[in-house]
Amino acid sequence: MIDPGIFKAYDIRGVVDRTLTVEAARAIGHAIGSQAVTQGVREIAIGRDGRLSGPKLRDALIDGIRASGTNVVDVGMVATPILYFSTFHLNTASGVVITGSHNPPEYNGLKMVLAATTLFGDDIQRLRARIERGELVRAAQAGALRSADVVAAYLARIAGDVKLARKMKIAVDCGNGVAGAFAPRLYRALGCEVIELFCDVDGTFPNHHPDPAHPENLQDLIRCLRDTDAELGLAFDGDGDRLGVVTKDGNIIYPDRQMMLFARGVLATRPGAQIIFDVKCSRHLARQIALAGGKPTMWRTGHSLIKAKLKETGAPLAGEMSGHIFFNDRWYGFDDGMYAGARLLELLAREANPSAVLNALPEAISTPELHVKTAEGENFTLMDKLKSQAKFDAAREVITIDGVRVEYDDGFGLARPSNTTPVVVLRFEADTEAALKRIQSDFRRALLAVKPDAQLPF
Repeated sequence: MIDPGIFKAYDIRGVVDRTLTVEAARAIGHAIGSQAVTQGVREIAIGRDGRLSGPKLRDALIDGIRASGTNVVDVGMVATPILYFSTFHLNTASGVVITGSHNPPEYNGLKMVLAATTLFGDDIQRLRARIERGELVRAAQAGALRSADVVAAYLARIAGDVKLARKMKIAVDCGNGVAGAFAPRLYRALGCEVIELFCDVDGTFPNHHPDPAHPENLQDLIRCLRDTDAELGLAFDGDGDRLGVVTKDGNIIYPDRQMMLFARGVLATRPGAQIIFDVKCSRHLARQIALAGGKPTMWRTGHSLIKAKLKETGAPLAGEMSGHIFFNDRWYGFDDGMYAGARLLELLAREANPSAVLNALPEAISTPELHVKTAEGENFTLMDKLKSQAKFDAAREVITIDGVRVEYDDGFGLARPSNTTPVVVLRFEADTEAALKRIQSDFRRALLAVKPDAQLPF
């Protein structure tokens, strides 16, 4: 039996050789191949990141897919967005990347696209059900296997479209993740001078964790900007689909503020367009989108959920607080940290002082993500109670598309159930410290009313 816990909301993920075994990878490949057969998919692109367990999981996954009679094209060690690009470039519309993203070195996992649709939620559970029921296509002849190098095409596609008004000197920190093999090449192709930090791919991540969402992982980049003449810093997570940005003076520009700049750029050529963002983003983002002539659309957190909404609406841009940015304008609509970095440089190369432009983006007093630990599944029942029972008398609006986001005249509070771990995620933003404390007090009262024993982190 395969550990059912590896089948997550947005991907498949587990500890290698413990919950995610070679046998599990083979069975999952067989299930993906079988699903491909039912949907008329003939070939699937396969890639992997730089983790040490990647090659053996790749071999098992490919064996499983081919057992269904489905053909495989192996694109080698690539960043997740390059695998997504390959599904367009090779016309497969289907692909699987073996990646642990920003998880610790002992983890690995799978992100999947089938017939141009990202698999998440029920789609992933259906793969598990196929394996458990033995509903696997066993072909008389194994699917064919070929290799393809798509990296040159990926780099050329971006360099042929994104044009910088002047040369820039930048620092790039890849945290020894797989983006290190590609991001410096990409920005040099755009005409940048690049200082590389931890760009040699090493699945043990010996320097710092490859996750730009946490400030401690950006300290090396901040020091580099302080000590060199680089004018901007870019950082990437373990598989290259998320972007971190640091200014010359060491300020971290979080993704919701990045989106303000991206939205202005996109709306300059796509006036009136819809721009999508998740419930964790600053309320300043919606205001900036509206001021730029766009239609702000708040949606549920989760890169797969945002991607599905993007596909449904045809919006030219979407993004979420975690750092996944989706350009459906001049690009393909998938999350790509390296491409987002290129579009950022295109906007900032027009400016004499890029850091001043970034620092001028509206900012509020806010908390990082805060977590309330719960029992498995309790985070969802707790949120149901909060939705039905909580009263926020001073609220201007209560939004319940993903947990409970309460909008006030001077800030917001958010409580939502994580889809990946048994926690309730909290985030607060306000115009003043006093307003922040008042909003937190409002949420403290509401949360303790439905869970009196909750250990609140504020």
